[in-house]
Amino acid sequence: MTVPIDCFSDVLCVWAYLAELRLAAVREAFGDQVQVRYRFCSVFGDTARKIPAAWADRGGYEGFNAHLRHTAETYPEIAVHPDLWLTVRPASSWGAHLMLKAIQLDEAAGGCAPGTADTAVRAMREAFFKHGRDIAAQAVQAVVAEQAGADPARLKPLIDTGAAFAALASDHQDAETLRLQGSPTLVLNDGRQKLYGNVGFRIIEANIQELLREPKAGQASWC
Repeated sequence: MTVPIDCFSDVLCVWAYLAELRLAAVREAFGDQVQVRYRFCSVFGDTARKIPAAWADRGGYEGFNAHLRHTAETYPEIAVHPDLWLTVRPASSWGAHLMLKAIQLDEAAGGCAPGTADTAVRAMREAFFKHGRDIAAQAVQAVVAEQAGADPARLKPLIDTGAAFAALASDHQDAETLRLQGSPTLVLNDGRQKLYGNVGFRIIEANIQELLREPKAGQASWC
């Protein structure tokens, strides 16, 4: 039995960046018993509008930068570049999400090796948070994609034809249908179990183990 886990997130969300540690622990603990599927929701779709408004009374971009650096101090396993939101200000996460959906489509069609899309998602987060690169720039996205093992030449038609846009729209629509609160949210059991925010590994583990019990038809999960 394999438990699918839909991970809805925004690549510019620091809590989603942190959640990669928990997902790595999940993969190590459960192996082929789980299947993490990366999907995207919009939190940083318009950063020039979001950050000054949300942090108007807390120092604006400088306050948000201090928040990220404090988060990194609390979780030494993650690295946060000191220039984030000071000199490195991606205009939107949507372009990066679009590129990642194109990689997912290409992998599903057999164009790139299995696991390339998941590697690209993690690499896109690291490009911003760890290395301080503007992942809203298409040139940066192309470099990240290629380094992850994707062929940018194969991805362009998927974007030009609208296929990647459609896949991204599907993610956004499903996020709305599920009434997700934000990034990251782990969705299990066909939407019956939703774990939102900075959720610890043991809570995720308990939800997975309950689903692996294979309850009889009609029997509710105890989680």
